[in-house]
Amino acid sequence: MIKQFVPQEICLRCQGCCRFKEQNSVWSPCLLDEEIQDLVNTDIPKVYLTLDKRIEPVPNGAKEGETGFVCPFLNLGDNKCKIYARRPFECQLYPFLINLRGKKIILTADLNCRYVQEKLNTQEFKEYAQYLSQFLNSPAQIKLLKENPQILQAYEEVSEIVELK
Repeated sequence: MIKQFVPQEICLRCQGCCRFKEQNSVWSPCLLDEEIQDLVNTDIPKVYLTLDKRIEPVPNGAKEGETGFVCPFLNLGDNKCKIYARRPFECQLYPFLINLRGKKIILTADLNCRYVQEKLNTQEFKEYAQYLSQFLNSPAQIKLLKENPQILQAYEEVSEIVELK
């Protein structure tokens, strides 16, 4: 499990992530191959995956008049993830993302995250980015990324932090 950057109490109040403008949004998490198998082998309610192994968001029906889509694992009542202990790798990383820029793999941070906006130029942010860079550059994580190229995306509105090996 990856150490979290955004404190839980801040995350639960935000209501920013796990919500998407379009159903096939690049922001909807891609699953690693082993995560797909894990979901198939559990009693977790089944969800639809897109061809690129992305969780397909469902229409946001929380309040009348709301539009957009939400992750099917998001409990709209309390803003908590129904599978938090088993949440996908990309969800564990968030608000950090693994971005593909040409042939380079770059660790980035989502500038739409208010906490990232507040902490971007702090020592806390730099230390966490260093921790995450070391973690992602470990042999096991490099192997994981090579075996799961679907999680390398071209995200926009991000801050580039460091190129990964």
